[in-house]
Amino acid sequence: MRIANLEGRAVLVNTDGTLGADLAASSDGLFAADPALLYPRWGELVAWYDGWEPAWDLPLRPDALGCPSPRPRQIFAIGLNYAAHADETGLGRPDGLPPVFTKFASSLTGADVVVDLPEGDVDWEVEVVAILGSGGRDLAEADAWSAVAGLSVGQDLSERARQLAGPAPQFSLWKSFAGFSPVGPWLVTPDELDDPDDLRLSCTVNGEVVQDGRTRHLISSIPHTIAELSRVVELYPGDVVFTGTPDGVGMGRTPPRYLSAGDVLVSRVEGIGEIRQVLR
Repeated sequence: MRIANLEGRAVLVNTDGTLGADLAASSDGLFAADPALLYPRWGELVAWYDGWEPAWDLPLRPDALGCPSPRPRQIFAIGLNYAAHADETGLGRPDGLPPVFTKFASSLTGADVVVDLPEGDVDWEVEVVAILGSGGRDLAEADAWSAVAGLSVGQDLSERARQLAGPAPQFSLWKSFAGFSPVGPWLVTPDELDDPDDLRLSCTVNGEVVQDGRTRHLISSIPHTIAELSRVVELYPGDVVFTGTPDGVGMGRTPPRYLSAGDVLVSRVEGIGEIRQVLR
């Protein structure tokens, strides 16, 4: 199953991402139009979808697609979760669960947007994003995939100058400017993917490939990350987890390279799709 947020309405998406079906209308009002209200009823939605006869009638425009989970109670982001990325930053490889921070909800945006550059050094980080369909505490790693509603494509845009300044790094604030957390183009349930633990993710700037990795190289896998987070905090349906970025970011280059006005940033995850940001 694929679900998009089309101008604030939950829409089922066909496999090639060209057409949709309004969920509220398709279910005769059984499910609300608001995508945020789907996650507490995720199990019911999956059961209903298994018996639904597809009727695709809505064209999908990338610039009309919002974040699939538009109002998460919590946003988690995992830093230094690929060894090669940890090495290129000079911050060192993590011992145990990699660093966890948040991206504030006001930075969430959709799939195809224009992002205004603040002052400083703005960097790219393509990521697989997990959106939870159930929550709880002390989840077993073996059961963690069952808590995931689906996966999406994300960008963890980062202003490096202030992020790394001061007596201690301040990740959350300087990764939360408007538009700095694009997620989309839709959510894809894990059963739609050949292997949700081994997905190729890549990023281009103006058509040049700058990142190209696979999630099998995550230090903390998606289910391990979810289980470990649940040992500390209670997780909720609709929560968003940015799972980490592979190597190839701008700060790791010699000399460092950052985004400029006019740059076009495209992030892809196999089996899911792509998102696009124009910087200005």
